[in-house]
Amino acid sequence: MSDSAGADPVQPPSSAPVASARTGRGIVYALAAYLIWGFLPIYFIALAPTGPFEIVAWRVLFSLVFCAVAIVVTRAWRPFAVILKRPRIVLIMAAAGVLIYVNWQTYVYATTSGEVVEASLGYFINPIVTVLLGVVVLRERLRLTQWIAIGISVVAVVVLTVGYGTLPWIALALAFSFGLYGLVKKQVGRDVDALSGLTLETAWLAPVAIVQLIVVGATTGLTIGHGSVLHTIGLVGAGVITAVPLLFFAAASRRLPLIVMGFIQYFTPILQLVVGVGLLHEAMPLERWIGFGLVWVALVVLTVDMVLAVRRERRAGAVRADATDAVPSDPLPE
Repeated sequence: MSDSAGADPVQPPSSAPVASARTGRGIVYALAAYLIWGFLPIYFIALAPTGPFEIVAWRVLFSLVFCAVAIVVTRAWRPFAVILKRPRIVLIMAAAGVLIYVNWQTYVYATTSGEVVEASLGYFINPIVTVLLGVVVLRERLRLTQWIAIGISVVAVVVLTVGYGTLPWIALALAFSFGLYGLVKKQVGRDVDALSGLTLETAWLAPVAIVQLIVVGATTGLTIGHGSVLHTIGLVGAGVITAVPLLFFAAASRRLPLIVMGFIQYFTPILQLVVGVGLLHEAMPLERWIGFGLVWVALVVLTVDMVLAVRRERRAGAVRADATDAVPSDPLPE
């Protein structure tokens, strides 16, 4: 051997480059997902004259078709079949399907009726609603700063309600439906992957979508196939543009810490706000700016609290690890 006896043993290659590459891919996946969601209003508006009920119905059915094809192509039918044998999970996914249907229908209605800014407000307050649901549903105990964030958000909703003379129901419906959706999905998070989950959700919603298309066809008439080829492709593509960002999001979640995902999630409502104000020229009177400003203050409070909590947990973990290392091991018997 060419190595001398006194040479240091060969060290295994560092895992830092691998971890860095994994994080980099995670950020790319997350940005891709949130960018698609951010510009989704433009996509739905471009489908005019199709109404929101027809859009959502095709979105459900073509999402189901896309997921079925993806399962066959990726040979993911075995884990999907395992899930189907667990009735509890299948029923939970039915509940998730109902909630995501409410979210989709409200969102598409908002984007096609000139309420993109209020839709963006819904996703701004979603993290705060998630914290509130933790208290109401999971009986979690909140820290003082989290209560402050919730209080500021309530004031923001009051300001918006007084300013407009009506409750911002679109924002609240989006925030609570998506918050509850996340809560339901959390119950099966380790058992159901993103592709299988979306397949089950859209399968449960397929009968609703079919009935919806029958009603639309009998009243205002269906638009698919009656416009340009590009318009028809756009309606078919509603399934793809629904499934792809969800798969990107799932891939990012596996690669990035929760705190990083928490920061990146604000890309979507920021982009939606830019689209609503900058591109679609929706009104932003003073009371709306004040309401949004209060929500942003609440998010800053919530984010700072989250960062400090993570740091405290890491310090506590390091202290526990040091204490464990300091405990002498049992002496070997002589």
